[in-house]
Amino acid sequence: MRPPPVERFWRVPFDAESIPRVLGSIHVLEERCKGCAYCVEFCARDVFVTSSRFNLKGYHPPEIVAPERCAACHFCEVLCPEFAIGITESIGAGVRHAS
Repeated sequence: MRPPPVERFWRVPFDAESIPRVLGSIHVLEERCKGCAYCVEFCARDVFVTSSRFNLKGYHPPEIVAPERCAACHFCEVLCPEFAIGITESIGAGVRHAS
């Protein structure tokens, strides 16, 4: 497993405080999942891990361990071959960019 991403920049844009951060709310349809773990392997923000429990098909669905890290990039949604992941976007109120 990769270490969590470090969000430090050598400079911060002047308007960083005024730009709202898009947050993602992740929805996983566990019964549709076939345990390929593409979402676990390719998530740049390490939001998912493979769970130890089984779904009705006998596969290990992903478990969401850090939903606050989701940047709503929709990559996991596009990558999922079974269309088992969905992302809804919301604007984070009062959430600042890391400096």
